[in-house]
Amino acid sequence: MRHGGTGAESDKHMLRREFLAVRSRLTADDLRATAAALADRALELPELAHARTVAAYVSVGAEPGTRALLDALHARGVRVLLPALLPDNDLDWGAYTGEDSLARVRHGGRMALLEPAGERLGPDAVTGADVVLLPGLAVDARGMRLGRGGGSYDRVLARLDRAGVRPALVVLLYDTEVVAHVPAEAHDRPVQAVVTPSGIRRFT
Repeated sequence: MRHGGTGAESDKHMLRREFLAVRSRLTADDLRATAAALADRALELPELAHARTVAAYVSVGAEPGTRALLDALHARGVRVLLPALLPDNDLDWGAYTGEDSLARVRHGGRMALLEPAGERLGPDAVTGADVVLLPGLAVDARGMRLGRGGGSYDRVLARLDRAGVRPALVVLLYDTEVVAHVPAEAHDRPVQAVVTPSGIRRFT
C-alpha cells in the first residue's frame, strides 16, 4: 500500500476494500449463477461477435466468473489470449485452448492465478486483440474503471496507446459495481462498455 499519495489514490484504496468485502460474502451458488449469466450477456456484444482475437483473463476467487465465456469464445474459433503475471507486475500473454492449457501459478504470497501453460507470446501480443476484457472492482457513469491497484492493466492500456491501436475495452462486473463515480487519475482510461449478469451498458 502506498501512503501519502494523492486523494484519488486514498479514495480508491477505501473503495477497493468496500467492494472486496461485498464480494467476499458471495456464495458458491451466487458465483455459478452469475458466471453463466455474465457469459450469456457478454456473448451478445457485437464487438465479441466479430472479434478474431480477444485478450481476456481467468477469474479467481469471488471475481465475476469468466471460464464459461472463455470456453464459448474458444468454441467459436476466437483466438483467446490470457495474461501471465511478470515479476514487475507487467503482463505476458499466452493462448487459451481449453482447460488443459491452464496452469496454477502462485506469485509470492498472493492468491494462485490460472495462467496459460504454453508458449509465451510477449507483452506486445495484446496489441493484436480486437477486444480487451478487463478485470475490475467498479465502473462509473463515465466508463472509468476501478482496478485492484496492482497497475498491470494500466501498463496494458499504455502499451495499446503507444502502439496506436484501439481495441474495444470491456470490463466484467457484478450489477452492484456499476456506480455513479469512482476516483480517477491522469493515467486512467475509460472503457467502452461494462457487462454484468443482467446486461450491457455502453459509455460514450
